[in-house]
Amino acid sequence: MKDAFGAPQSVLVLGGTSEIGLATARRLIARRTRRVWLAGRPSPGLDSAAEALRRTRVEEVRTVDFDALDTASHQEALGKVFAEGDIDLVLLAFGVLGDQARDETDPPAAVRVAQTNYTGAVSAGLVCAGALEAQGHGSLVVLSSVAAERARRANFLYGSSKAGLDAFAQGLGDALYGTGVHVMVVRPGFVRTRMTAGLTPAPLATTPEAVATAIELGLRRRTETVWVPGALRPVMAAVRQLPRPMFRRLPL
Repeated sequence: MKDAFGAPQSVLVLGGTSEIGLATARRLIARRTRRVWLAGRPSPGLDSAAEALRRTRVEEVRTVDFDALDTASHQEALGKVFAEGDIDLVLLAFGVLGDQARDETDPPAAVRVAQTNYTGAVSAGLVCAGALEAQGHGSLVVLSSVAAERARRANFLYGSSKAGLDAFAQGLGDALYGTGVHVMVVRPGFVRTRMTAGLTPAPLATTPEAVATAIELGLRRRTETVWVPGALRPVMAAVRQLPRPMFRRLPL
């Protein structure tokens, strides 16, 4: 079941309750996707997400137990998915924001953020990359963040974990170049989701649906890096060049 021009027939969402992941799945189902796997920890939320997708035009929705922190189980859990048939698109959409103020004084909590966003993603990403390479085709879409571009005082724990993930995904894309596997890094800005509920939206805030639209377009174009919204790219290029004394004074 090979993907044609970025219109995958089969999709695996790592982070099966992710609002961005589900918005992307719905958008792809409206186009061509007929089989969806939602990977996540067993929960009523995961069951509800699967049931909601079943009410669309999709032919099959299945769930698989997946815990980002249980890296020892990734090979077996995700291997079962690929054993059922080719996967055209893997969307790595799990992650936690954490609580910067609290986590700075609670090292185990800070480590949990890092292990979820980076270590768990490296493990799952490599498992899926190997399976995609073995089947000879497919895309791996990795949800990074503009926070990966430069660590900010307000969220450097989350930002540093995303910076590691971003670098990993770029390197993985280079390693897989020429194999038939496409890796795309997606860098959204502030997205209005459950994870950011209660926070003051940043400038250029966006929605899960807008990110899903950008992901679909990026897949069709075989883009390697996608910014959402696109205006963030020149903004962050300027931010990266600011001297640190000036950067510290910005209300970021």
